[in-house]
Amino acid sequence: MAGNFDTPDSAGTAITQPIGGGPLKLALIVSDSGKAQSGAVALRKAHSWVKPEEADVLVVVGGDGFLLHVLHELLDRDVIKPCFGLNLGTVGFLMNGQHDDTRPLVERVMQAHRVPVSPLRMQVTTGSGEVHSYYAINEVSLLRETRQTAKLEVRINGKVRMEELAGDGILVATPVGSTAYNLSANGPILPLGCRMLAMTPISPFRPRRWKGAILPESAEVEFRIREPGKRPVAAVADQKEVRDVSTVRIAAAKEKELTLLFDPGFTLEERIFAEQFQV
Repeated sequence: MAGNFDTPDSAGTAITQPIGGGPLKLALIVSDSGKAQSGAVALRKAHSWVKPEEADVLVVVGGDGFLLHVLHELLDRDVIKPCFGLNLGTVGFLMNGQHDDTRPLVERVMQAHRVPVSPLRMQVTTGSGEVHSYYAINEVSLLRETRQTAKLEVRINGKVRMEELAGDGILVATPVGSTAYNLSANGPILPLGCRMLAMTPISPFRPRRWKGAILPESAEVEFRIREPGKRPVAAVADQKEVRDVSTVRIAAAKEKELTLLFDPGFTLEERIFAEQFQV
């Protein structure tokens, strides 16, 4: 993973406050940014840390982008661990407030609210027949590659729901991702735990008044590209892009469920409420 994976100090001990049947072991992962590195100095001195593979919880210091990077690394390595983010980035929508010397970090982690996050699995077949599979925590988006409008057939659970959508593209977002690109494309904000997905068109031309749909998380979505030679389309799972696609299949990867930890009163759910009432 990018950033610093801090290893145990010379004593090599885990945090000794008990949780359940044993001590809670924390690993510290810090973004390479100067702001995060400077802010982590006090954290390194305040606690004893273990290696990430030995930890019960990963403490991730940086911004939203870095936390998403760490979560993707966990998915790729098939090592799922809860993550407690500390904001030393820009927006910090998925992060908690900065470290406070007056309150032990282990206490914050032990009292944190757990938020389950089911990523999406994107399976793409290109025009040449290659097959690629990636995970998305925020959204899967299909985007036109040239000035030509993209034309897509939309299928849900094997049934054609829209024979042709013409526009810049379309995206399928999770509740966590509903406040990201999806919101910018005028898609709905989804409450956490709703087990729903947002399907949102991007600058639709036809049908002009279609605003998208809300789907159950159990839905299997398939997009087929019409006229791919003339109207090439790229598929993006968060930051992993595949170009010149012919079909894209999307389904929730429930067996890869992730866990984010939030301070009481500072939950992602509360921030989603606040986002909807901004003027």
